[in-house]
Amino acid sequence: MESLKILVVVIFGVVMHGIGSLGDGLLVFDYYKETCPFVEDIVRRQVEIAVLKDPRMAASLLRLHFHDCFVMGCDASVLLDSNDEMVSEKQAAPNLNSLRGFSVIDEIKYILEEACPYIVSCADILTIVARDAVVLRGGPEWPVLLGRKDSLKASFDGANKYIPSPNSSLETLIANFQQQGLNVGDLVALSGSHTIGKARCLSFRQRVYQMNQEEEYDRYKRYNIYRRILRSICPKTGQDQRVAPLDFRTPARFDNHYFLNILEGKGLLGSDNVLITQDYEGEITRQVWSYASDQTLFFDSFVKSIIKMGNINVLTSYQGEVRRNCRTTNH
Repeated sequence: MESLKILVVVIFGVVMHGIGSLGDGLLVFDYYKETCPFVEDIVRRQVEIAVLKDPRMAASLLRLHFHDCFVMGCDASVLLDSNDEMVSEKQAAPNLNSLRGFSVIDEIKYILEEACPYIVSCADILTIVARDAVVLRGGPEWPVLLGRKDSLKASFDGANKYIPSPNSSLETLIANFQQQGLNVGDLVALSGSHTIGKARCLSFRQRVYQMNQEEEYDRYKRYNIYRRILRSICPKTGQDQRVAPLDFRTPARFDNHYFLNILEGKGLLGSDNVLITQDYEGEITRQVWSYASDQTLFFDSFVKSIIKMGNINVLTSYQGEVRRNCRTTNH
């Protein structure tokens, strides 16, 4: 735990240096200390309630943060509904009928507006919620830098362009992450998010029925059994909305089993398995082996990468606004 505290302090210094040019404001740990001192307690309680009602919600809330940050930055643009002037990111292919948890964010925002009106941004709520979702599933805890403002617009085209596909090649994944200022190490660590949650048949069908990339695993009986199970859930046509766990070992616990799975060729999504099958130089495979054998190492790396991700193109100070309703701008 002491090493994690030291890591966070180091990251804090890097982040402060990196975002100082974005505006007069900076992200800080105690941004709401005077204006809304109980914000994190309120958020944690509501996330606990949501996850108790629906255990899958933890992964959904974490995913909301990821899909927000990869489009224009961590600015809550993913929460905006469509209007006469804008098409919502919710309608983009990676999000439509897939992203969940909007009502949980709505409830948290409503309570915070009652307690601290006009104070807490939706972008900060998403960031705190992601941390709490990980912790509630047994993952690491970390201090969250706060002070983000909310975007006045969304980007439907950006959501279609920058959010990785579940069937992306390794080359495409690396390019997607580099576009956001994230490196290969961040890609591997953040892919570990797939240790919790479920995916739709529509997302993993191609991986299950595409034989040419999986032939090297055919000699393993256990893999063949796993593939047959997935095919029973997801036929070649139809049943697009049926789901399977991303981590078949411990689907509701945030741990390092995701990395054990992909070493056996048992990642649910094509974009999981390419970390191994398309890593021709072996650098990523070595990192996967390290995380598979050392959960603490994975947790430390994940914390470093998700803090880094949470600071992509943030709006601060007089940039953006604090929305009263996360689904619409104030104007």
